[in-house]
Amino acid sequence: MTVPDPTGTADPAAAAPSVPSPATRKRGGGSVLDREHRALSIGIVSVVLLIAFEATAVGTAMPVAARELDGVPLYAFAFSAYFTTSLFGMVLAGQWADRSGPLGALASGIAAFGAGLLVSGTAAAMWPFILGRAVQGLGGGLVIVALYVVVSRAYEERLRPAIMAAFSASWVIPSIVGPLGAGTVTERLGWRWVFLGIPALVLLPLVLALPAIRRLAAGPADPEAPVPGFDARRLRLALGISVGAGLLQYAGQDLRWLSVVPALAGAALLVPAVRGLLPRGTYRAARGLPSVVLLRGVAAGAFISAESFVPLMLVTQRGLSPTLAGLSLAVGGATWALGSYVQSRPRVEPYRERLMVLGMVLVAGAIAAVPSVLVPAVPVWIVGLAWGFGCFGMGMVISSTSVLLLKLSAPEEAGTNSAALQISDGLANVMLLAAGGAAFAALGGGAVGGHALAGAETVASHPVAFAAVFLPMAAVALAGAWVAARVRPAHTTG
Repeated sequence: MTVPDPTGTADPAAAAPSVPSPATRKRGGGSVLDREHRALSIGIVSVVLLIAFEATAVGTAMPVAARELDGVPLYAFAFSAYFTTSLFGMVLAGQWADRSGPLGALASGIAAFGAGLLVSGTAAAMWPFILGRAVQGLGGGLVIVALYVVVSRAYEERLRPAIMAAFSASWVIPSIVGPLGAGTVTERLGWRWVFLGIPALVLLPLVLALPAIRRLAAGPADPEAPVPGFDARRLRLALGISVGAGLLQYAGQDLRWLSVVPALAGAALLVPAVRGLLPRGTYRAARGLPSVVLLRGVAAGAFISAESFVPLMLVTQRGLSPTLAGLSLAVGGATWALGSYVQSRPRVEPYRERLMVLGMVLVAGAIAAVPSVLVPAVPVWIVGLAWGFGCFGMGMVISSTSVLLLKLSAPEEAGTNSAALQISDGLANVMLLAAGGAAFAALGGGAVGGHALAGAETVASHPVAFAAVFLPMAAVALAGAWVAARVRPAHTTG
């Protein structure tokens, strides 16, 4: 995957003298917590930690917000609005970071992320709430790409696996504590405080990270090269991919003949946009960078699509409470971090490609094993065990794609390539979720959204509908093992 340029300033010429040369960086400390990197590492990991808390907490508070705002029919758009605008933000951040460094994109992204939370938290109706989610998504897209660029600029190659492992570890506590904390806040103080409380927590990471980014990664990658302008064509393609993905999501949620119209319009926008924004050869799994980008989408799309249906299956088919169903996946946060830690060890570097193949096999096996609990004789703890192995594989694969993306990207291309990596991730999520959701509904799966809002006792879904989601996603993950075997460039030197 591609890692964007993590630094950015309003005045590249003024910032240029502060950018350390690669030789200077190699003489720096030997870890991500040495004197040179300590403030930066703590700051950017804290940003990821807060994003993780937001992701887990908002999902818990969203059903209550939709009910109070009389917006249950628009419930799905509160999620799709975030996704579609984040795709545009990713492309914008990639160009912005390559042009003038990641600092501007990161600061603007955090500001937009916080502003979106405030808009949603103060909304008096559902459409303003959705607007806030869209603003938040734009900020999230800017932030994630800018962070990758920061890593590519401020950390030498041998330190990048460690900081990527720290990013993964930042999701462990939020995945366990986030839903419980958000549920308590929602019950005691109200859902609005879940949205309004997070922006204030962003100030400390900003104070720590921004000065360090300005010192280590500000300005363009090559201060002496002409500053490139924004590529209007790529921005148009980014808008096309955002609108196209939104139309496909809408069509997938409204299974009527009339939905064919937005589906076709979405596909017409998506196909040329994807071809123009992803590396050439991505869809035929060309060796090297194209396969890295494709693998990111295959892994994330198959895993997230399957994971989205696990709690619903446990509640409707095995009678678990929503809390217990959610906690059945909690162990995955720890094993994901463990997998990311394993790939960060220097001694496994020569075997990275093999680790990625193994990781995808574990993901495929986990997804295939989960629907076994549709058989009443199979104990439900099998889900937690299988998902732990699957998350371990994902930890190795996702962090490794980030590391390889930076390794295969020239400094001046880090932003563009990082945006391509994130687009592959996000687009695969929405496409495979739409496909899985359509198959689930077509086979009598019931109202997924209605279940989430109303409670465990109201929905009875047919087991075949769940099998139609999990087994194809397991096949997609298994295909990802083949793609993982192609991430090494055809001709390598050194």
